[in-house]
Amino acid sequence: MEFELDSEQRMIQESTRRMVERDIEPLLVAHDRDTPLPKEAMQKIFAVCAAQGLTCARIPEEAGGAGLSALTLGLMHEQLPPAIALAVIAHEGTGARIFLSSNQEQRARFLPDIISAKRIACTGNTEPDVGSDPRSVKTRAAEEGDVYVVNGRKMWITNASICDMINVTCSVGKDDRGLSNLVRVIIERDHSPFTALEIGMLGLKQGHLSEVLFENCRVPKANALGEPGDAARILTLTWLANRPIFGLFAVHLAQKALDAAMTYARDRVQFGKSIASFQLVQELLADITAAVTSSRLMCYYALSCIDKGERANQVSAMAKRFAVNSCQRAISLAMEVHGAMGLSREMGLEQLYRDARMLTVPDGTNQILTLIEGRELTGVAAYRS
Repeated sequence: MEFELDSEQRMIQESTRRMVERDIEPLLVAHDRDTPLPKEAMQKIFAVCAAQGLTCARIPEEAGGAGLSALTLGLMHEQLPPAIALAVIAHEGTGARIFLSSNQEQRARFLPDIISAKRIACTGNTEPDVGSDPRSVKTRAAEEGDVYVVNGRKMWITNASICDMINVTCSVGKDDRGLSNLVRVIIERDHSPFTALEIGMLGLKQGHLSEVLFENCRVPKANALGEPGDAARILTLTWLANRPIFGLFAVHLAQKALDAAMTYARDRVQFGKSIASFQLVQELLADITAAVTSSRLMCYYALSCIDKGERANQVSAMAKRFAVNSCQRAISLAMEVHGAMGLSREMGLEQLYRDARMLTVPDGTNQILTLIEGRELTGVAAYRS
């Protein structure tokens, strides 16, 4: 069993890290850290990521994508600032979903602009009253000749306020169990306008999270993907890799907190000596390091299971839940190492803590992930089977 990255994987990490330092961090620093980035800045960032294959990672090479393994994608995303990584994976995941459920004409029409980042994409699934249960969506797509007329609201949608196209999960009626038959429809903003409003959030403030309103939004039926009823399966296929990658977003934040705590512990002097020599400070540093290391390894393991074609539902859910929770605690411990300075905006640890707290919800809350793990372990679903 190998626990070390090979030379190519380390090179990929380093190349991505340099890209962030050279092309992304200056744009983040140039704008207010408490305000969503302008679309122009995001377009520059997406273009940089497109050059690295991050906008088409899960689209095969023969279809014009990068065809990256799940682990490689995770290694790259671990290097990105999470507000940016969340935007990129929302865009890339939308492209992957389109690829998995589209015909050749639709792929030719939508994928080139997603791959090149000429147009920004996102997926609209969650609603004000529908979170973890996609089969209960209320947004309706009513047939009217050769169009669908879409009415409804979506909530907590990454990229929606800056997107050019959104992959919307809609209901086209109920099945015999009273659950929605789902269809995914690509709504192009310039052809089928809709309203998106930014939502003020605790963290990841330079990103874009929105509520979306569709009012008699007319969409060509040619923009419908797949077959009614297969939406949940397509969503799950992308969620499997997304979850451990979200865990690596948390690892990114906790690693920054660990680095800051190590530096501060060496430099800060109390009682005539560096606080790094105090046993309880050493315990804090040891616990932070253990949390970062174990979280990173668990996420890498989950991604490698996906690459090997194993059923990864349980390990994917476990990796995200464990990593986000452990890293959130690790950042809190790093704040303790800094004492009062850990609470200041100047040090930036409070921002890391707020950003990490944001990661507990997307692609599965801690509680839903726990139930997924339990179902996979016991074969018994705690909710609808």
